[in-house]
Amino acid sequence: MRRSEDVGVLVLGAGFAGLAMACELKRAGRHDFVVLERSSAVGGTWRDNTYPGCACDIRSDLYSFSFAPNPDWTHRYARQPEIRAYLERTTDRFGVRRHIRFHHELLDARWNTADARWHVHTSRGDFRARVLVSGHGPLISPRWPDIPGLADFAGPQFHSARWDHDVDLTGRRVAVIGTGASAIQFVPEIAPFTAGLTVFQRSAPWVLPRGDRPTSARRQTWFRRLPVLQRIARGAVFARNELQFTVFRHRVVGRVVQTVARRVIRRRLSDPELREQVTPSFRIGCKRILVSDDWYPALDRATVDVVTSPIERVVADGVVTVDGRHHPADVLIAGTGFDATHPPVARLLTGADGRTLAEHWTPHMSALHGTAVAGFPNLFLLVGPNTALGHNSIVAIIEAQVRYVLQALTALSGAGVTALEARAPAQQAYSEKLQRALRRSVWVTGGCTSYYLDDTGRNSTLWPHRAWRFARSVRRLDLTEYHVHREADHA
Repeated sequence: MRRSEDVGVLVLGAGFAGLAMACELKRAGRHDFVVLERSSAVGGTWRDNTYPGCACDIRSDLYSFSFAPNPDWTHRYARQPEIRAYLERTTDRFGVRRHIRFHHELLDARWNTADARWHVHTSRGDFRARVLVSGHGPLISPRWPDIPGLADFAGPQFHSARWDHDVDLTGRRVAVIGTGASAIQFVPEIAPFTAGLTVFQRSAPWVLPRGDRPTSARRQTWFRRLPVLQRIARGAVFARNELQFTVFRHRVVGRVVQTVARRVIRRRLSDPELREQVTPSFRIGCKRILVSDDWYPALDRATVDVVTSPIERVVADGVVTVDGRHHPADVLIAGTGFDATHPPVARLLTGADGRTLAEHWTPHMSALHGTAVAGFPNLFLLVGPNTALGHNSIVAIIEAQVRYVLQALTALSGAGVTALEARAPAQQAYSEKLQRALRRSVWVTGGCTSYYLDDTGRNSTLWPHRAWRFARSVRRLDLTEYHVHREADHA
């Protein structure tokens, strides 16, 4: 039997969320923690997603930790290599790297009531942790389209989230399935050098201009010399994004923005038929609003074809649509996003009752404040159910959750306290309150099907209010929402 290593706090994942937790633990003077990372480097989704054009779709001003601002972003919307490099630097700046166990893939984690510890098994060792913090966000498992014949395709095929850089697309016929956030970034990058690019679109996204541009050297210099200026800029961008939330709540505002988006389509595309193809039929905001300066010009290229007829099957040399047309292809790329409502980590976490988190979350995910789950003592989720945003930076949510978890750790340091466990009635009341707000929202009533919704049509991913309201809701840990387990409970 392998000996387990005892740790105070075990953090799963070294992406944005896991690193935020680790850095704040260090800042709080705590060193009794370990971060488990299955890969060989930090970065999470910004390590794994390397497709051409990969960048954040939130202004760079907000794409750093508030306690570690980055004055050196080279563009208004930071590219993937820059974001990954920032996370690497931050890891070293706060002395977190020595706490990370790379190449440690989580196999199983079980709560043991007898010793009030999480017993964690990984590919390279076992751990016994008092507290388990999951930093596994929703963008982990690429979602492949359920299309007959994928295995019959003779050429290379890959998902955009696992881009195969060994495949040369120059002069080849490429089929792209999907028109989501990734596709609108990589299609403009690869379109100029392919022999032909066929984009298979199930439903058109609403796309607004990104307005990207390089960051001036003067701006970088001022931000380095006077950090307060960067804090002001960050606050201004955050406030502007919060104002944009009105698109999701007020139909009149949504109609105005839709009018702007339609004008962009008319201005960027010359073909009336193509304009009609790429104009969505649902209300803006129902799906994630995308931003790009290059998407429509790419679709307007003579070598690019947009196909709206549903795919019937994939064959050895291309794709056949239900209208009987055969679309030849040498390479197939799936730009179909992630499975956000079935996080893989949920299958690996077993609670006090012997059931996994995935079983608890059938048919719906829910968590108290998106962070704690009844039946799972001393487990805290970062970027859990109903914490995602459609209008602002997820970093703000992560930092608010981390501060909340730090309060929980303080409560756990009380005399005789062994565990905190969300009360089921509190979790249910919280979830029902969120769902009442979501049922009236454009995400549910806007006439689309999106990754925000689970298999039953319930929105278990998005926070239904402005970001500042989430931060306020977790500003203070309310112990009346928790079972406070004590040593006597384990006697």
